[in-house]
Amino acid sequence: MNSTEHEAGWRGAFSEGLKSGIPIGLGYFPVSFTFGFLAVSGGLPVWVACLISLTNLTSAGQFAGTNLILAGAGYLEVALATFVINLRYMLMSFSLSQRLEKTTGTFRRMALAFGITDETFVVSSLKKGSLRASYMLGLMIMPILGWNLGTLLGGSVSTLLPQALQHAMGIALYAMFIALIIPAARQSASVLCVILAAVAVVCLLRYIPAFGFISSGFRVIAATIAAAALGAILFPKEGE
Repeated sequence: MNSTEHEAGWRGAFSEGLKSGIPIGLGYFPVSFTFGFLAVSGGLPVWVACLISLTNLTSAGQFAGTNLILAGAGYLEVALATFVINLRYMLMSFSLSQRLEKTTGTFRRMALAFGITDETFVVSSLKKGSLRASYMLGLMIMPILGWNLGTLLGGSVSTLLPQALQHAMGIALYAMFIALIIPAARQSASVLCVILAAVAVVCLLRYIPAFGFISSGFRVIAATIAAAALGAILFPKEGE
């Protein structure tokens, strides 16, 4: 393959990935808008909310981590909670790395791993054949832009509201978590069991005096690990 054909192939794969990423970016915008709005309403500066989105690119991890930050949790608690919640992206990256072209170098693989989300993973997994780095790059651009632009606009709008309304919007963070888990719990008994197990662990650690020394951040971490382990034991999924 000469240089002209190689360049044409690169552009074609990039364009294909870019088109596939447009719906994802559009879907991310309202979610990240809400994140930016809630983060700034809770007391974070706009630039901090934007920095969180730029360096994380994840919904559940960002909402949980920001909630801990607003609650006054320490650095270690926020880091561990975010790590546990986002651990699935490491597994997704390992999976997709096996399908990248063999000529894709380590640095490119690491850069592409940054843009792996639930949605980009699904789209790229459904694509037949090996994955070109240019396709993955195109696929990730629109989600990254949509996520960060939504955060910026949401945070900026929040600063225009009265201070009392900004503080009142903090309850919306908990409403969003409930909105995320209720539909899944209604559709799957196993998901419901895992959720109830997590709630039970948090309640035990919160209300039993012997566990009073455990902070809120570590309670979240313990509940996440315990519920996930219980789900894996009780509801295993057979591999292909």
